[in-house]
Amino acid sequence: MSDRNQLVKDNFIRLVKADNLPEPLSSTTIEESDLSNEQVLDLFDSQLISRHLDLHSRVMQKNQQSFYTIGSAGHEANAAYGLAFRQDDMAFLHYRSGAFMVQRAKNAGIDVIYDMLLSFAASSDDPISGGRHKVLGSKALNIPPQTSTIASHLPKAVGTAFSIPLARRIEQAGELSSSSVVLCNFGDASANHSTAQGALNTAAWIAFQSVPLPLVFICEDNGIGISTATPAGWIEANYKNRCGLTYFSCDGLSLLDTYKVTKQAVDYAREHQKPVFLHVKLIRLLGHAGSDSEFVYRRLEDIEATEFQDPLLHSARMLLESKLMTKAQLIEKYQHVAELVEKTAKIAVERPKLANADEVMASIIPPKSDKQLPKAVEQDIRSQLFVHERHNLAKKQHLAKLLNWTLIDLMAQYPSIVMCGEDIGKKGGVYNVTHKLYDLYGSNRVVNTPLDEQTILGGAIGLAHNGLLPIPEIQFLAYVHNAEDQIRGEAATLSFFSNGQCTNPMVIRVAGLAYQRGFGGHFHNDNSFAVFRDIPGVIIACPSNGEDGVKLLRNCVRLAHEEQRVVIFLEPIALYMTKDLHTENDGLWTFDYSSIQADNHADNQANASSQLTINTHGSGKDLCILSYGNGYYLSRQAQQTLAEQGIDARVVDLRYLAPLDEAGILAQVNACQRVLIVDECRQTGSISEALFTLIAEQGYNMAHVSRLCAQDSFIPLGSAAYHVLPSKAQIVEQAIALVQHG
Repeated sequence: MSDRNQLVKDNFIRLVKADNLPEPLSSTTIEESDLSNEQVLDLFDSQLISRHLDLHSRVMQKNQQSFYTIGSAGHEANAAYGLAFRQDDMAFLHYRSGAFMVQRAKNAGIDVIYDMLLSFAASSDDPISGGRHKVLGSKALNIPPQTSTIASHLPKAVGTAFSIPLARRIEQAGELSSSSVVLCNFGDASANHSTAQGALNTAAWIAFQSVPLPLVFICEDNGIGISTATPAGWIEANYKNRCGLTYFSCDGLSLLDTYKVTKQAVDYAREHQKPVFLHVKLIRLLGHAGSDSEFVYRRLEDIEATEFQDPLLHSARMLLESKLMTKAQLIEKYQHVAELVEKTAKIAVERPKLANADEVMASIIPPKSDKQLPKAVEQDIRSQLFVHERHNLAKKQHLAKLLNWTLIDLMAQYPSIVMCGEDIGKKGGVYNVTHKLYDLYGSNRVVNTPLDEQTILGGAIGLAHNGLLPIPEIQFLAYVHNAEDQIRGEAATLSFFSNGQCTNPMVIRVAGLAYQRGFGGHFHNDNSFAVFRDIPGVIIACPSNGEDGVKLLRNCVRLAHEEQRVVIFLEPIALYMTKDLHTENDGLWTFDYSSIQADNHADNQANASSQLTINTHGSGKDLCILSYGNGYYLSRQAQQTLAEQGIDARVVDLRYLAPLDEAGILAQVNACQRVLIVDECRQTGSISEALFTLIAEQGYNMAHVSRLCAQDSFIPLGSAAYHVLPSKAQIVEQAIALVQHG
C-alpha cells in the first residue's frame, strides 16, 4: 500500500483517538432522518466494509492479485441509498457505488465481502461476471452489471423507468414491480458527457409531456473528474431549475442527511411518477484509481483538507455524539472489518480463474430462454388488422410493403413488442415501413422518440431489462455512429459481463446502404456497416428482397424472443421499392406475402428458421458470386448477362452477415471453378475481407478468386455516387476476366 493510502487508512484511528473530527456540514439528526439506531449502525458497517475493500484492492494490485482499483472512497454515504430504495428498485450504478452494493447485498443476507473480493481477484467464482471484470452487479439484487461507464448507463435507466408504467398500459407483466422506481447514479464529470446530457434531456422531455417516468438520477458530485476540477456550483446551476426534473440536494458526507433526502427523492419519484435529480455533494479520496498520483495536479494542503472531510470521520463524530459508539468501539470495529477483509481476501485470491478462451467466451452468446414461440393470431383478427390492405394482400409486393405487413403480424403475435424511433408513428417512417402501426397498436407500442440515437438504443436496452421486446429503428445507417456505444459497450456486453444471467434482447432495424435515388449523399447513403462487424455475439441480417425480408425479420424476432439475442436488421433502402429485376414491369423483385407466411409457419414448426443460412440462385459451376443486399440484386442481373455469354454462374445471397454461414458458403465455393465476391461496401473493412480470408484458409486456389467492392470513399450526391459503387457492368466485366484468365 502506498504511503498516502496507508495514511488515509491510519487517519481514522489517529483522529478518533485525538478527538479531532470534522464539524458536520448539515444538521440532520437521527430522529430527523427517521432511521433507527440499529439502521444507523448497519449503514456505518457498510461504509467500513466499502472502505476496507477499496484499501485492500490496492494491496492486492501491488501483489498482482487485483487488476482494477477505481473505488468508492469518499462516496461511502451512498450506503444510505440501500435503505432508502426498495430491493426491487433496479439500480444502474456508477463505479463508486461500493457502499450501496454492500448495503443492498447485506439486506439480502449475501456475503458481500467474499463476493466482491472474488470480483477484484477476477475469479471464475465471481457470482456476477464469472471472472470477466470487476463489476458492481447482481441479478438477484436488481443491479445489472456495470463496469467503467462514462454515463453510458443513463439512457437505459431512462428506458427502464419508462418501461415500468408502459408495461401496465400495454398489459404486460414485466420483470419489475409495477410500483418500482429506477436508480441511476453518476459523477459530476460524467454529467458533462453527451450521453448524460441526452438522457437527462429525454427524461425531462418525457416528464414535460406528463408521461410517467419513475426515475431518480443521482449525481455524486465530488468536484473533480480524474484531474479536471468541476467549476464550483456547476451542477446546481445546471439542474436546480431544469424543466422536467425535480431537484433535491444533500450533504453526501452525512449518512443521516443522505438517507433523509434520498428517501424524500425516492418517495417523490414513486408517488408522482416523475424524474428526480438528486445532487449529492461529497469528496473523492485516494485519487481516481490506484495508479493516479494526485500530487501532480493538486496541492498537498488541498489533499489533506479533503482527507480531513472523510465521510467515515463524519460518521464517527455522529455516532460519538449520539452515544451509539465509544471511541474504543469505533476503533475496534474499524480494525475488525479491516482484518475480516484481509482474511477473506486470502481465500478469494486462491479461487480458480478462467482457464481458457472457451471459458472466457462462454457468456458472449446468452443462454436460450424458456419462452415459447407465441401463437399467430386468429384469422378473423388478422382480417381486421389488414382491412386497409384487403385489396392488396393478394398482390405481389416490394420489400418495404412486405416488411410493413410482417411488422403488423409480428406485433399482433408478440404483444411485448414495442417499437421506438424517429418519425415511426403517424408518419409511418421515412419509407413507410412502419405505416399504420401507430393506428393499429397505439402510441404505447409505437413510440416516437426525440431526435437522439443514444436515447433510441439506450431506451430499447431499458425496455428489454423489463422483459419487453424492443424493435428500435435507426433512421439511416450513418446516424448509428452517434450512439454505437449503446450497442458495442452496453447491449452486446451485458450477457458477457453477467455470465449469461442478464440479457437485453432486441432487433435493431437500420435503414442503410447505398444506391438509393433522390435522397443522396453520404448521410443517407452510407455503405459501411463495419461498426457492427467486430462486436462479439451480435447477429447481423440483411435481406435483399421482400421474400427474405419477411423470413429474416420473423426469424430475427424469434432469435430475440427465444434466444435472447441482440440483432441488427440492415434494410437496403434502394431495394425498398424495387419491383423489377431485368426489365421494366417484369415484377421479378416482388413477392406474394401469403405464401411466404405459410412457408415461414412451416419452418417455425420444424424449427428450421433458427439456421442463419445463405440462399443460392442457380447451380452453375463456372462461377460462384458471393454477395448480399444491393450487390446480390446486381449480381442476379449480371447472372443473366453472363449466361448469354456462356458462363454458368450461381449467385449466393449471404443474408446473415454475422455470423457468416461458413459451411454453406464453402460448399457453394467448392462446387465452382471460380469465385467472385461482390461487396457494395468499401474495400477496406468490408465483409469481402472476411470472405476472402475464409476461402483462403480452407485451401482454395486464390488465383481463381476476385473481389469487386466499392471504393474507399464517402458517397457523393447524384450520379457521381455510381462512380464509387459496383455496377452490373463491372460485375459482368470482372466475372468474364476471371473465368477467362483467372
